[in-house]
Amino acid sequence: MQTEESWAQQFPELFAAADWPWAQVDVRYTVDRPDDGLLSNVHVIARTPEGIIACSNDLGWRFLPGGTREAGETIEELVRRELVEEAGARLLGPLTWLGGHRADHRRPTPYRPHLPHPLSYWATVVADVVLEGPPTNPEDGEQVVEVLVLPPTEAAAYLDAKDDGGHNMGSQVRLAQAMGLV
Repeated sequence: MQTEESWAQQFPELFAAADWPWAQVDVRYTVDRPDDGLLSNVHVIARTPEGIIACSNDLGWRFLPGGTREAGETIEELVRRELVEEAGARLLGPLTWLGGHRADHRRPTPYRPHLPHPLSYWATVVADVVLEGPPTNPEDGEQVVEVLVLPPTEAAAYLDAKDDGGHNMGSQVRLAQAMGLV
C-alpha cells in the first residue's frame, strides 16, 4: 500500500506547497481525509462508462464539476447539486475520497460565514454518474459552455491545457488512475 509520501514522490507538483493568491490561502495536497466539517469545497472525478466528465465555462476555465458548500449542506448534497449545475449529471453511487488541498486561510474572516476558517479543505472525490441533460447554470454560478466525457488520460491532458488556479485537476485525475479509481 502506498503512503502519502510515496504518492508525493510520484506526483510532486500536486503535493507541493502552494499559494493561491486569488483565494488568499496557502495549500498543500493530502490524501488523508479530514472531518467532513472542515470541507468547504468539493470537486468530482465523475465516472461514466465512456470516461470522465470535464467542463469549461464562458471564461475559458477547465475543471472537474464541483464547488463551494452551502450552509447546512452535506457533502453528498453538495456533490449532487454541483453535478446538476455544472454537468447535467446525476450521482449514481457512493463517493470515494481521493484527496484534498488543505487550505490555511490568510483572510481575517471566511469567504462565506458558514465555511470553516481559518482551516478548510478543498476535496476531490470519485463517483459514478450518468449524464441526464445540459448543465442548469444557475445565474449566481459558473456558466458552463462545454461538458465533455473523455478517457482519463485525455481528461487529464484537457484539464492541464489551461491554468486552473493551482488546483492541478489533471494531476488529480492521474492520481485517481494510479490508485485504480478510474
